[in-house]
Amino acid sequence: MVDRHPADQTKVFFGAWVTLEDEDGTLKEYRIVGPDELDHDARYISIDSPVARALLKKQEGDEVMIRLAAGEKSYVVDAIEYRTITV
Repeated sequence: MVDRHPADQTKVFFGAWVTLEDEDGTLKEYRIVGPDELDHDARYISIDSPVARALLKKQEGDEVMIRLAAGEKSYVVDAIEYRTITV
C-alpha cells in the first residue's frame, strides 16, 4: 500500500491509476501495485509486470509500446491519477 503520493504526480509511479487509450480510442484503466495486492481488483497490475515497467515515469500524452502475447500494441497515456484509498 502507498502511504503517500509522489512529489511529481504528472508521472507514473507506484500506486498510480493510469488510463491508456489504444488506436481505436478504447480506454483501459490500471493501477500499479505490489505483487501481494493483485487479487483485490482485476485492474491492478504488478509493479514487476512488463506493462507496469513500460508505464513507469511516463506522462500524459506519452506513447507506450506494450508487448503482449499477440505482439506489440501502442497506447497513449490518457490520464494519471493518485487516489487516496481508505480502508
